Amino acid sequence: MTASVTIITPMFNSEDFISETINSVISQTYKNWELILIDDCSSDSTLKIIQPFLEIHTNIKLLKNEVNSGAAVSRNKGGQLAKGDYIAFLDADDLWHPKKLETQIAFMQKENCHVSFTSYQLIDQDGKLLNTEVKALKSLSYPKLLKSNYVGNLTGMYNAKVLGEITAPNLRKRQDWLLWLAAIKKSGKDARGVQEPLAYYRVHQNSMSANKLSLVKHNYWVYKKGLGFSTLKSTWCMLVFLREHFFVKSKQIVKLNKS
Repeated sequence: MTASVTIITPMFNSEDFISETINSVISQTYKNWELILIDDCSSDSTLKIIQPFLEIHTNIKLLKNEVNSGAAVSRNKGGQLAKGDYIAFLDADDLWHPKKLETQIAFMQKENCHVSFTSYQLIDQDGKLLNTEVKALKSLSYPKLLKSNYVGNLTGMYNAKVLGEITAPNLRKRQDWLLWLAAIKKSGKDARGVQEPLAYYRVHQNSMSANKLSLVKHNYWVYKKGLGFSTLKSTWCMLVFLREHFFVKSKQIVKLNKS
């Protein structure tokens, strides 16, 4: 019997992209999955758009937050209801390659790893490739991940059958980084990276990566609030982060030749 996968997708005013995102899950060559959509009090047409998917696909489920709570709360709620042997995450504006689940699960089983992630490519608001690929490290330790977030959340997956549920602290931003830190720590061994690009990260004006100043601020709170470090240690970690992000991690970003 093939392993099952739970995919968790928080939504908030996601009408522009959610249909395409869901279709990228439905198109997976690996079929033993459930998709949990968590709506965070959307005021647009998100719920209307996803209704036909809910009527046709019994393995797509919807949760609704009573108040706007942020992605961390939404992901944690999805994790509490997850039935899959593996847990994966896909934001409401990102996409997966059709063989993402098939390739990644086979990789994890072959490598006997409990946490994995993959390379991914960047797309613009219209879904057009930006000829940029973010390469996954082949192996990722907890100390290395503490320096900078090397896991694209849309690519990450962990073995819930082995590790149990992994929750994220209730921070508005960068809580996914803390989740992967917790997963690797609980695993007791390095995460492994699939070198093949299996996902597509959408870059637009609301993307964290598009606002460098905001990125620095929210990363500081990962250390200070998320991990409970002192102000001095958090400041030191941010200095290490800046060096890692701009001089080491940047080497993982590869410009591709236009076809």
